[in-house]
Amino acid sequence: MSSSIVFIVYVNDAPEAARFYADLLDIKPSFETPRYIAFELGDGADLALWSGQTDVLTPAVPRTSEVCLALPGGPDSIDRQFERWVAKGVRVVSEPHEEVFGRTFVVADPDGNLIRVAPVD
Repeated sequence: MSSSIVFIVYVNDAPEAARFYADLLDIKPSFETPRYIAFELGDGADLALWSGQTDVLTPAVPRTSEVCLALPGGPDSIDRQFERWVAKGVRVVSEPHEEVFGRTFVVADPDGNLIRVAPVD
């Protein structure tokens, strides 16, 4: 049986969030409706932005999950990605530093959702 997984990120404005993620990740949506936009990530995995559950969604609400972009290339590639994203004006939550799994940093999307960059395991 084949299966796929969709990671859903709740946002206030799906088209606005899709523009942010498309620019940040340099990808285009694979599926679009006014309130639900998905991006194919490969190998049966999608990232979806959904504005259907926003009753209490504000950037001030603490987030307990993250979307993680795993990059090959070691610490230098993590630092280069950080510099590219800072140049785009993203909100930095945690600057590059060493963790048990390697070099990492965290930024936030306009709704406060966390995006971590870390090395490929």
